[in-house]
Amino acid sequence: MTPKVSIIMGSTSDMPVMEKAMQFLNEQQIPFEVNALSAHRTPDAVETFARTAEERGIRVIIAAAGMAAALPGVIAANTTLPVIGVPIKGMLDGLDAMLSIIQMPPGIPVATVGVNGAMNAAILAMEMLALTDSDIAARLKTYKAGLGAKIEKANKELAEVKYDFKCN
Repeated sequence: MTPKVSIIMGSTSDMPVMEKAMQFLNEQQIPFEVNALSAHRTPDAVETFARTAEERGIRVIIAAAGMAAALPGVIAANTTLPVIGVPIKGMLDGLDAMLSIIQMPPGIPVATVGVNGAMNAAILAMEMLALTDSDIAARLKTYKAGLGAKIEKANKELAEVKYDFKCN
């Protein structure tokens, strides 16, 4: 099986956050790989990874980073594949990482989700893949339809909650 999505973390300390992306991709039957690479500690490996990702079958890269958060940008600078940055909550509640990821120079875009937004990164990766893969597009539609069903169920449950002055 060839991975379509690559999940890259600056270190394994990002695993608790990125696990949500892995679980989602696995549930949606989207082949993925996971690696730890550091823009500061393994810069040559990051460049090699980014430059060879497309020829290995990767179509989207999700890159998580905290603090200085250079990893998504360095990857984006070395590939034409879409890169989705996940800022990891850290010293300044992830604001430092988020600002580092979204402040990319012209020509080196990194799509950025919210702090610790691994699940949204995986959904965005699925949406990108769905543009050219009808099977993934069908699973995406099913997933999105299920989101509405969750809210409908929640409203039915809320309707059962009783208070003297509750009107619905």
